[in-house]
Amino acid sequence: MNRFLPVLTVVAAIIAVWYVACIPMNVQEVLTNAERAGAVVEPEGAANRRDLSRIGLVFSNTEHLGASWSTERARLPSPHQIAAELWASTWKEEVYGRRGIVNSGSFSNRSLIYHGGVTLGATFVGFLIGSALGVLLAVGIVHSRTMDRSVMPWAIVSQTVPIVALAPMIIVVLYSIGINGLLPKAIISAYLSFFPVVVGMVKGLRSPDAMQLDLLHTYHASKSQTFWKLRLPSSVPYLFTSLKIGIAASLVGAIVGELPVQRGGLGARMLGGSYYGQTEQIWAALFVAAGLAAMMVWLIGWIEARTLRRMGVQP
Repeated sequence: MNRFLPVLTVVAAIIAVWYVACIPMNVQEVLTNAERAGAVVEPEGAANRRDLSRIGLVFSNTEHLGASWSTERARLPSPHQIAAELWASTWKEEVYGRRGIVNSGSFSNRSLIYHGGVTLGATFVGFLIGSALGVLLAVGIVHSRTMDRSVMPWAIVSQTVPIVALAPMIIVVLYSIGINGLLPKAIISAYLSFFPVVVGMVKGLRSPDAMQLDLLHTYHASKSQTFWKLRLPSSVPYLFTSLKIGIAASLVGAIVGELPVQRGGLGARMLGGSYYGQTEQIWAALFVAAGLAAMMVWLIGWIEARTLRRMGVQP
């Protein structure tokens, strides 16, 4: 209870602030709907209220604010609206929907489970590619002064290019040579995930101090023996820390890669919601993405704890 009480307190505070924020965010829509229903609002006319302060409208029309938490196509949907959308887009769609897994044998393309699976597949493939590339580059940087001076600056510069601008170019170029589907999104994920792994592994491989390196030198250990016996074991905690960052970045890359394609995935789901003003759909997809990120980071931490325990290190 002592572990969960602070978390529950923070969550309750966020939900309370969220409900309060819904009032000024949705006040324009609430007053417009109330006026159409025949109520008297101040001032009259949506055009007259368009440029007025939302806080001022709240205090001028307190009797009409009850609908702020149930407005259709709200600017900021309330938490219970998002919860209802999550329920409808997962369990209800799959169990009772005509296209759901119960009635059709496969996940519905209207379900967040289907779209989350599409994003998750691209995330894992991109994460594996980016992590492998990051580890290999880190090994080369540590053992080669030339790579350290040439590759590392370019790796840093690569992260200054906005991924939102780069993703469409990657997809268009790969599509022009006949590569589409999962691989372009995975490449974008790998682009975002390899850099934390490179930085973390370089730090880890260089973490042994001079006394440890001198000790192996007195034993006439070769470079490969030094790597396998000292550098690599010392880098394991750094590696897992960077993998946690990398897998979250990989998820972001997969979502961004889905925006131009719009053939499934949480990114396409968010973009579709923005086209049709379905903010509940956008927020529900965001919550699913956050849940997937938390699950993957937890999985990396679980593997880390058992790996360090096998190595004799108390995590």
